[in-house]
Amino acid sequence: MLNLCGDRYRFAVALMASIVSGRVSLLPSSQTPESLRQMQRFAPDVFCVTDRDDGGDGLPVLRYPESLPEALADPVIPQIDSDQVVARIFTSGSTGMPIPHLKRWGNLVRGVQAGAERLRVGPGHALVGTVPPQHMYGLEFTVLMPLQCGAALHAGQPFYPADICAALAELPRPRMLVTTPYHLRVLLAEASELPAVDLLLSATAPLSHNLAVAAEARLAAPLFEIYGSTETGQIASRRTTAGATWQTLPDIRLRGEGEAVWAEGERFEAPTRLGDVIELVAADARQFLLHGRHADLVNIAGKRSSLGYLNFQLNAIPGVQDGVFLLPQEDDGDHPENVRRLIALVVAPGLTPAALMQALRERIDPIFLPRPLLFVAALPRNATGKLPRQATQQLLASLRAQDAIPS
Repeated sequence: MLNLCGDRYRFAVALMASIVSGRVSLLPSSQTPESLRQMQRFAPDVFCVTDRDDGGDGLPVLRYPESLPEALADPVIPQIDSDQVVARIFTSGSTGMPIPHLKRWGNLVRGVQAGAERLRVGPGHALVGTVPPQHMYGLEFTVLMPLQCGAALHAGQPFYPADICAALAELPRPRMLVTTPYHLRVLLAEASELPAVDLLLSATAPLSHNLAVAAEARLAAPLFEIYGSTETGQIASRRTTAGATWQTLPDIRLRGEGEAVWAEGERFEAPTRLGDVIELVAADARQFLLHGRHADLVNIAGKRSSLGYLNFQLNAIPGVQDGVFLLPQEDDGDHPENVRRLIALVVAPGLTPAALMQALRERIDPIFLPRPLLFVAALPRNATGKLPRQATQQLLASLRAQDAIPS
């Protein structure tokens, strides 16, 4: 079953109906026509449940009913086998083609219970999420965690600052905002008045210390970051303003093996290699520093950096609303010394290219300065604030067609 419901409550109902009827939910990070075609190639018997009239794009469709029978006076809570495969969740495609990851019910439950205990979320809390429930982060924290710890979930998926503020204001306290650095940065920049919350949660990309400080001050709440992946789910957290060190959840331990780091725990069917550059800082392998993704490492003319570090420096420049460094896919054989030059896409309507380049020179080694530096109206981020590779390559192709980028 392909769960395309946009309303978070309806998504949760459809997910649970799929589980109790023994079906497997396919949860792609995108709902584009190509993503749906990929789901059909992956599972030819797939059908979709949707709460929109235009959902499905040619797949067999079960429309979520507008009205449902009244709830039973004394409902029985179903007991689900821990080993039951309930979902296949697909990566975002930010590093290539989406890859499916099998999820068993017991492992999902153990993960969200550990997260709720770490964050002290329980009955009485109400949660607003800016991330879609089809994403691993959204599934864990805005659907499964409320169901497991007795909190309330908000049915909406607000995106714009005014909508986020309105959704929070609808909820009683204690209330919690589950969001991303991208949504948080826009919220702080565009909303003049913000409702107080009791807990802030961020994931999907590294969060700067300055943004965390500003968010805690403006929203009058502690902010925690979650570290995890589609493969592992949540495995660690930190309060960003308290320091750079991450602490694994109680059921997780890390093991270093050369440059590789593996996550181990009861909810993993086998040790899982993490895709990031991680430095273990404690003898018990439960504390670590995060230095970026292995796939993000850049080596130009013998000097090394990471796209994550460069993106951090770019977005820390006053006046930059959004920006990203990109590494060309192939070397330019005609370039002197065959040195690849990075490309940067930036949304900064109040800055000139010269001013932005000068600000970058003060922050990064000259060898990593982008050639070219391209100003765009917006970056093609998805609902979780990530930049899927295919969408970024399409933007670059469009800019090349306009002669904005040398061939």
